[in-house]
Amino acid sequence: MKLLTFAASSSRQSINKHLATYAASLVAKADIDVLDINDFEMPLYSIDRETEFGIPVLAQDFLDRIAQADAIIISFAEHNGSYTAAYKNLFDWASRIEPKVYQNKPMVLLATSPGPGGANTVLTTAASSAPYFAGEVKASLSIPSFYDNFDLVTNKLSNTELNSALTTTVNNLTENKQS
Repeated sequence: MKLLTFAASSSRQSINKHLATYAASLVAKADIDVLDINDFEMPLYSIDRETEFGIPVLAQDFLDRIAQADAIIISFAEHNGSYTAAYKNLFDWASRIEPKVYQNKPMVLLATSPGPGGANTVLTTAASSAPYFAGEVKASLSIPSFYDNFDLVTNKLSNTELNSALTTTVNNLTENKQS
């Protein structure tokens, strides 16, 4: 399975990138493609920019990476209860090319934050909206209090209960589809 994973964050020290990368490593026999949304930085979307300059090629490049994947893991950072501006902008540009941004791929959605809320607000929004953009959400999980529960030296969840929950969550990507 070719597994695309990324953090919906532009932070170079993104805790969500740590979580997404670790989560992908738990998927047996996966060929992991770690995407960095900083490689897809574009001007802020507006219809005026689109009309004047067209859609940046980076938006198509992002869609191509999704197309090449069999499944997707995204970990969402939360800014003021919502998506980061960097992710929302990338998503907005890509959706102008292909409204079904997630291209019917099975997905696991994650989120984490330094606080006890674990970015659950943005995760709830992402999980409820992904099907409108052809995302097949298999499972989602919020990891609260990242620095208390993740070991940055080993790059693994140190909380055994959360680690078990994450393993169960990502295993939903490889389970057989049921009708």
